[in-house]
Amino acid sequence: MKILMTLCNANAEVMTSFATPEAWSWLLQFCIIAIGLLAGNILRRKVPFLRKSLIPSALLGGALLLCLKAIPGMKENIVDKQAMEIITYHALGLGFVALALKNNKIESKSSTMTVIETGTLTASTYLIQAIVGLGATILLYHFGKVIFYASGLLLPMGYGQGPGQALNFGTIYHGQAHLQGIDFAGADFGLSIAAIGFIVGSVIGVIYLNVLRRKGIISVQEMEERQINTLDDYQSEDEIPDSESIDKFSIQICLVLFVYFLVYLFVNSIQKMDLGDFGTNTLKPMLWGFNFLFGTLFGVIAKALISKFKKVKLMSREYTNNYLLNRISGFCFDVMIVAGTAAISFNDLREFIFPLILVCVLGAIATFIYLKAAAKHLYPTYVNEGFLSMFGMLTGTASNGMILLREIDPKFETPAANNLVLQTFPAIILGFPIMLILGYAPQSFKASVITLIVVTVLFLIMAGFIFRKKIFKRRKK
Repeated sequence: MKILMTLCNANAEVMTSFATPEAWSWLLQFCIIAIGLLAGNILRRKVPFLRKSLIPSALLGGALLLCLKAIPGMKENIVDKQAMEIITYHALGLGFVALALKNNKIESKSSTMTVIETGTLTASTYLIQAIVGLGATILLYHFGKVIFYASGLLLPMGYGQGPGQALNFGTIYHGQAHLQGIDFAGADFGLSIAAIGFIVGSVIGVIYLNVLRRKGIISVQEMEERQINTLDDYQSEDEIPDSESIDKFSIQICLVLFVYFLVYLFVNSIQKMDLGDFGTNTLKPMLWGFNFLFGTLFGVIAKALISKFKKVKLMSREYTNNYLLNRISGFCFDVMIVAGTAAISFNDLREFIFPLILVCVLGAIATFIYLKAAAKHLYPTYVNEGFLSMFGMLTGTASNGMILLREIDPKFETPAANNLVLQTFPAIILGFPIMLILGYAPQSFKASVITLIVVTVLFLIMAGFIFRKKIFKRRKK
C-alpha cells in the first residue's frame, strides 16, 4: 500500500508539472509560428497587391508576429526572442539535411562548364556583397564609430544565405564586438538584412518583370502559384510502401534527425580538440554556425552509404523519398523565415537604422548590376531567365529564384532552373573559404581591412573567370 501511495504521489507530481506554463513554452512558440504562417498565407492570397509582389507568405507571417510584439500591453514572452533564434538556427540545418538526402535524378540541360560558372557566379556575388557591405561599415566606423566595423559582412549572409546564416554570423559578430567593448545587436542586424533581402528580391524582381512586359520583351502569365508536383513524384520504383509498419514520412523524419545528430557529434568532438590560437579564437566559434554545411556533407555521405547498401544487397528497398524530403525542407525553410523575422528586435536596432538601410540599398544596387552583366555574358540565349533566377536566390532563397523564374519560364524550358539546382556543390566549395575569412574579420579593425582586401582580390579572380571570354576577346583586338 505504501509503494502504491508513493507511485500515486509521483504520478501526481508529473501530472502537475504538465499543467505549468513551462511545459508548454516551446510548443507554444511553434504554435505561434504556425499561426503566423497561416495568417501570412491568407493575407497573401486575399490581398492582390501582396499576391502580385511575390513576397513569401512566411515573410508576411513573420512580419505579422513583429507587429504583434509592437502592440502596447502585449506580453513580451508571447514571441520569445531566444526561442525564435534557436528555431531559426536548427530549421536551417535540418532543411539542408533533407535536401542533401534527396536522390537528384535531373536530366541536365546545363553543361558542366555552365554549372561551374553559375556556382562561381554565386560565390562571386557573395564577395561583391561583402565588399560593398564591409566597405560601407568600415568607413562609417572610421569616421563616426556609428556601427561595428565588420557588420557589413552580414550583407552576404542575409542576402546571399538567408535568415539562418545571418543569425549565425550575427551572433558571432555580437560576441566579438562585446569582447571589444562595442555595443552591436548582431543577430537583429543580420536578421533584418535577411528580411529586407526577401523584399528586395520579390519587389524589385516583380518591377523588373513588369518593365520587360511593358517593353514587349516577355509575356508574363498571371502571377499565381502553379502546381508542379504530381502523384508520380510520391512513389518511385522499389520504394517502401505506405502500408509498412512504420509510416513512410516517419522514415524520412528519422533519417533527417539521425544525420543531424551526427552533425552534433562531429562538431562537439572538434570543440574538445586543441586547435591552437587560430582554431580556438576563429574556427571553433564558427563551427556551430556551419551546421547547414556539415548537414549537407553528412547527408551526402548517408545517401552514398544507402546506395552502397542497396548494391551489396544489405538493403532491398529505397528508403528516401524525394517528394517527402522536399516537403520537409520546405517546411523547415518556411519555419526558418517566420521565426527569423519574428526574432528581430527593433529596440536594439534604433541606433543602427541608417547603417542598415545604407548597407541594404548599396547591396541591392551592386547585386542587381553585377548579376545583370553576368547573366548577359553567361546566358546569352536566356538572359532574363538566368538573371531573375539568380537575383531571387542571391537576395532571398532558391525558392525566390524559382518563383521569379516561373513567371516567364513556367515549364522550365530553359536551363536556368537546372543551373540553380546544380550550382550548389561548386558554390559550396568556393564559398567555404570565404566563410572562414568572414570569421577572421571581426577580431579587429585591422583584420576587417585585411579581409576587405582579400575578398576584393578573390572577387577579381572569380569575376575574371566568369568574364574571361570577353576579356580575352578585347585583348585579341
